[in-house]
Amino acid sequence: MNPVIGLDISKEESHGQAFLDRGKPLKGTFQFEHTREGLRKLLQVLQDVEHLSGLRPTLILEATGHYQSPVVQFLEEHHYLYIVINPLISNRLRKSNLRKVKTDAADAYLLGDLHYKEEFQPFKKRGVQLLNLRYLTRQFDSFSKMCVQTKLQFQAVLDQVFPAYKGVFGAMYSSISLRFLNEFPTSYSVLQTDEETLKSKIRVLLSSKRGRSESWISERVQRLLDAAKQNPFQQTLYSSHLINLKILITLILQYQEHLAELEQNIDALAKEIEEYDFIQSIPGIGHKIAATILSEIGEFDRFDHPKKLVAFAGIDPSVFASGKFTATRNRITKRGSRQLRYALVMAVQCGLIRSRNTRLKEFYDRKRAEGKPHKVALVACANKLVHWLFAIIKSKKTFRLT
Repeated sequence: MNPVIGLDISKEESHGQAFLDRGKPLKGTFQFEHTREGLRKLLQVLQDVEHLSGLRPTLILEATGHYQSPVVQFLEEHHYLYIVINPLISNRLRKSNLRKVKTDAADAYLLGDLHYKEEFQPFKKRGVQLLNLRYLTRQFDSFSKMCVQTKLQFQAVLDQVFPAYKGVFGAMYSSISLRFLNEFPTSYSVLQTDEETLKSKIRVLLSSKRGRSESWISERVQRLLDAAKQNPFQQTLYSSHLINLKILITLILQYQEHLAELEQNIDALAKEIEEYDFIQSIPGIGHKIAATILSEIGEFDRFDHPKKLVAFAGIDPSVFASGKFTATRNRITKRGSRQLRYALVMAVQCGLIRSRNTRLKEFYDRKRAEGKPHKVALVACANKLVHWLFAIIKSKKTFRLT
C-alpha cells in the first residue's frame, strides 16, 4: 500500500481526504481546525490510516503562505513526511476536469489523487532550517522597503524644515546624523546654541564609536553653522513638520536597528548550510544575496537539471505556437519565486559593476553585441548564473573565473 492524505489548507481550518492506496479513498472528507483539539483530530486520522495500511502516510498540501504553518509544525513535531506543491500544479489538474467543481473537500481529494499521478519529493529534515532562513530574508526585504518609504517621507519633511542639513555629516542616515537632527531640527535651535555646546553634543553621540578626531568634530560644527545660516526656513511656521520629523527619525533608527539584527541572524543561520560558502564564491554574490538564493531554492536535490532550476526561478522564456504562427517575442514566464528572480538579477548587476565577474561581463557584452536590449541581456546573464549555481552546488566546488 501507499497511503497518502491530501490537505486543503485554509485560514484557521483545513479539509483532508485519506487514501490507503491509489483509487482507494478512506471514508469521506474530514475537517479540523488549527487548534490543539483540531490537530489532535488530524493525528487520530493519521494513526487510523497507519493502522489500516501498516505504513505511515505521506501528506500533500498546497503552498498557502503562513496559513499552513500550524499544520506543518505539527507534522514536523510528529515526524510525518509532507509535500508542499505549487498551486499552479494542482490548478492545472483541476482545470482538466470537465465538471467545474471548487470546494475545500474536492480540493483535498484532488491533492491526494495528484500524489499518485506525479512524482513529488517530500520535505527533508533540512527543510525547517531553510524555511527559517527564507522567513528571515523575506522579513529583511519587507523591512528594507518600509525603511526606504520612511526615508522618502523624512526627506520630504526635511526639505520644508532644514534642507541645507543634508551635507553636514556626509552620511545623511547615519545614527549620529539622525540623533543630532532630532535634538536640533531647525536653524534657529542651532544658531541659538554656542559652538562648544554643539561640539560637546557630538562627542556624546560619538561616545560609543572610535576614530573621530577633534578636527572632524570642529569641521562638522562649522558645516552645521554654515547650513543653518543658509537655510531659507530660519523659523518653521508649521509645528506639525517638527512633530513628523521626530517621529520619522525614530522610525528610521528603529528600522536600522531591526535590519542589523536580522542581518546578523541571517548570516548565523546561513553559515550552518554547506552551500552558503560555495554560492558566495561567485563574484557579485554577497552574504545577503547568497542567503536569499539559498532559502528560495530550498533543497537543490529536487533538481536534476539546471533548466529545471531556471524554470523554478521563472526566468525561462515562454513559448507560444499555434498552427503556422510562432511567437518571436517571448517574455519570461515569471512562474517561480519573485524574491529569487530579484536576487539573481541583483547578483548579475553586482557582478557587472567594475567588471568584478569577468566571465559574466564577457557574456553580457556578447549579448549586447548581438543586439539584445539591456534587460534581455540581464535575464540571459541570470540564466547563465543559475547554470553556474547548479554546477558548483552539485560538484561542491568553488567558482573559478578562468
